[in-house]
Amino acid sequence: MSGKILVTGAAGFIGHHLSKLLVKEGYSVVGLDNINDYYNPKLKLARLEDMQIDVSEIEYNKATEGDITFYKIDLTDKSNLLELFKKHQFDYVVNLAAQAGVRYSLENPQSYVDNNITGFLNVLEACRAYPVKHLVYASSSSVYGLSENIPFSTSHHTDHPLAMYAASKKANEMMAHSYSYLFKIPSTGLRFFTVYGPWGRPDMALHIFTKAIVEDKEFDVYNYGKMSRDFTYVLDIVESVKRLIPLPPKPDNPKFNPKDPNPDVSSAPYQLFNIGNNSPVALMDYVHAIEKALNKKGKIVYKEMQPGDVQSTYANVQNLFDYIDFKPSTDIEIGIKAFVDKYLELKI
Repeated sequence: MSGKILVTGAAGFIGHHLSKLLVKEGYSVVGLDNINDYYNPKLKLARLEDMQIDVSEIEYNKATEGDITFYKIDLTDKSNLLELFKKHQFDYVVNLAAQAGVRYSLENPQSYVDNNITGFLNVLEACRAYPVKHLVYASSSSVYGLSENIPFSTSHHTDHPLAMYAASKKANEMMAHSYSYLFKIPSTGLRFFTVYGPWGRPDMALHIFTKAIVEDKEFDVYNYGKMSRDFTYVLDIVESVKRLIPLPPKPDNPKFNPKDPNPDVSSAPYQLFNIGNNSPVALMDYVHAIEKALNKKGKIVYKEMQPGDVQSTYANVQNLFDYIDFKPSTDIEIGIKAFVDKYLELKI
């Protein structure tokens, strides 16, 4: 594989793993991140150091060399983003930069409009001004919202989001479709299902539970533990993305029927995929796997369901498997042990 590729959110959880994999596969990788303080920036800088980036040399809008060429730029900075596209003439773009977190969207919805909607619009405008072979972007399983039609399929409608985070990701899918239709930008949206693994975010359940058990503190488990998630290991995620990058959608998909349109196909070069493990795990089994990896019991406080949360997620990934001949399958105990080992090493 070859070509120049931009990975936005390169200092993030998935972006870090994907950037490393793409370098190994022979791509010329440019990474972008604003290194904000939504969670501890030390973890983001540690990820960059893992890619041989000298973080002491990072300046805004200046290239810093390492395994990747890294730029500290905010997606809301349209002029500098356009200059970056002009300078590098990217073959591919993978947009992973976003304001994450369902619960934080209840406190600060404006951040989701600024970062996930305005920021993504700037990416689309840059791809319009400097055309790319394929734009791959992160959506989320959160778009399924109130739907209880499981396993979730990309052919299902997603018109009932539960929080601003989900609404912003639904908006990204619609924005991408309009640009794919109007400007022939091949785009693929990826609905990630509860990604976990080493270098994971501190606001995610795996990090919160592990930290509490290590420090012998209580931690909350919602809906009294009666929940399940299609937990998906991060290395399975980035393998899927890597395989998708050189396979852009083509226009005039014969499966598209304008009189009865499916949400995941179009006459435009546009498509959507779920990326999940296709095997939901009970939340308490997840907790017990953490306890096993740490060889220590946790102090659980059971609570009611939180606003914006759902009881179960379960991905139908057959169309992804058919397209790239790969299906996520890492066992939960293997993935959790890898996270715990890295957590104990990093101490961040």
